[in-house]
Amino acid sequence: MKTSSICSLRVIFPSLLLGKLVLLLSPLPELLRNDHQLTSPLTSFSRLKEGVFLYRSGIDPYSGGVFRHSPLSLAIFSSLSLTSEHISPIVWALLDGIGAWSLIRIWRSRTGSKSGHPSNEGLIAVLYLLNPYVLLPNLALSTASLENALCLTAIAFACQGRASASLLFLALLTHTSLPTIILTPPIILLLTHPNGPTSSLDLSKSTSPTEGAAASDIGPKVRSRRIALAIEFAIYWFALALISTFVAGGFQWTGRTLGAWLSLPDLTPNPGLWWYFFTEMFDHFRPFYLVVFSMHLLIYIVPICTKFRHDPLYATFLLCGILATFKAYPTLADPGLFISMFAIFPEIFPYLRHPIVTILLHMHAALLLPLFHSLWLSQGTGNANFYYATTLVFGIGMAATVIDAVWAGLRLGFGPKREGWEMIQI
Repeated sequence: MKTSSICSLRVIFPSLLLGKLVLLLSPLPELLRNDHQLTSPLTSFSRLKEGVFLYRSGIDPYSGGVFRHSPLSLAIFSSLSLTSEHISPIVWALLDGIGAWSLIRIWRSRTGSKSGHPSNEGLIAVLYLLNPYVLLPNLALSTASLENALCLTAIAFACQGRASASLLFLALLTHTSLPTIILTPPIILLLTHPNGPTSSLDLSKSTSPTEGAAASDIGPKVRSRRIALAIEFAIYWFALALISTFVAGGFQWTGRTLGAWLSLPDLTPNPGLWWYFFTEMFDHFRPFYLVVFSMHLLIYIVPICTKFRHDPLYATFLLCGILATFKAYPTLADPGLFISMFAIFPEIFPYLRHPIVTILLHMHAALLLPLFHSLWLSQGTGNANFYYATTLVFGIGMAATVIDAVWAGLRLGFGPKREGWEMIQI
């Protein structure tokens, strides 16, 4: 049974990648490339291609207001010709393959064995590679697929205790998508946790009353180790910033790329909650609400990392959900990453409170997003309110998913339900 399971994984994984490559070589990418739900101004392949063309022509791509990708992406994609018609499908298929394989590595680390549970590994690959929220942005050649691959790779290295590799990939990720910097604290906690990524949600299984406290104890050595890792991350980040400055020939890239996440200069519609709010905003209120919306992401770090300090991998998972719900320029790839990560936490499934309602909210939004987008921008029979109302439903669905995951993680700590007892939330 075990051998057949391993063989099935070896068959399923390349088969899925081959199927994805066939789809990427079809006319589908051309049809999906400019879809606002699958790409954003900061992840658009068309804008990346234009920036590479300007860079090769000796023109500063950051002198205009179109190109907003990282100089690191600009250097890699221009030097290796990764935006060419024949190479880009292979690159994007490999990016999703890296993401799926990293998710399998995280699962293996969490289960505490080299081979993990092979029968589940094939399912994890299927759930990631065939997740519509992951598949469609990949077919649109959105660089959100690159962000997902970097994120999962950083977490996978952290699960294996490879601190330098994890922090380097995390620094690359934050240069590509600045809001992901909120993942730094839980990843550092994961690197210094005595149990690593092993599931510690069920505190009722502790062999002694002090076991849970010992796992979360912060001694002088642990504290100094965390400070050292934070400094190492900062060194990587600033080193990449210097490389980016060298590639761009100046510091103008900072305002066009990192600054775009904070100033929201492009109000192109997307599945997020920011664009319509700031479209209707009076200019003199704009700076205040930009600060409020930007700081809002940060308020979740301390509560989540504190409450789930005994399981930092779960804290990282929850913060990925927060990012997918509240970041400035989201695409469907962001909730796709969060939903796919549910596969590595099967222990929480029995404790989800309203899974059917949450699934129905996602199905409702997934059907209405493309419909109202077409009514507004293609047929002209609707308006922005139609589409934004659907993004609000989608936001409610994502918030419900995150809240359900938080409840399940907390509820698991009390162990199985006992006859005659009822768990209530005060």
